[in-house]
Amino acid sequence: MELVKDFCLYFGAMAFTLMSIAFDSKACDPVPYVTRDVWNALPPKQIERFSGPIPFVIIHHSYQPAACYNGLQCIAAMQSMQRMHQNVRQWNDIGYSFAVGGDGRVYQGRGFNVIGAHAPRYNNRSVGICLIGDWVAELPPKNMLAAAQNLIEYGVRNGLIAQNYTLLGHRQVRTTECPGDRLFEEIKTWPHFNPMTDIVDQNSV
Repeated sequence: MELVKDFCLYFGAMAFTLMSIAFDSKACDPVPYVTRDVWNALPPKQIERFSGPIPFVIIHHSYQPAACYNGLQCIAAMQSMQRMHQNVRQWNDIGYSFAVGGDGRVYQGRGFNVIGAHAPRYNNRSVGICLIGDWVAELPPKNMLAAAQNLIEYGVRNGLIAQNYTLLGHRQVRTTECPGDRLFEEIKTWPHFNPMTDIVDQNSV
């Protein structure tokens, strides 16, 4: 894959390289996310992969950190989540596959086909997409919702996500309020949403 890093946005007087686009020579389809090097991700402690088109997409909210609305804020949010997940929870990396900021950009977490730490029993067969912020009472901005859906469409189009994938909210597979009441009501209207519930005793997972 050939990396092209010539997309810069300016925040005040500071030039910030905010978009790193990788081209798949076979699909010629630019990835719709900001890569790890752009947000200065720390190296993962370990990378464990799984194969095949991914059958589940699971939607989350971060609750904390709060919503971010520009590149600098969203990069800080990604770094904050990674530090907490690696240092406090002792996970290999940031738990999510991807996160979506209020700037309308998707940020690469662990990425596709890497075992995550966002939904026990589904981590090795799902894409975990976190919409940064607290979406209990408020709906995320339209640009965030569109970015998340575009990422899913990209995954399906390139054979990374199964054509017949199942879309779930985190609360459907674990006892939690995530992804927030308002966001959960929204994703019920998205393609492939399934109202199934698959929750087991959290002490056993």
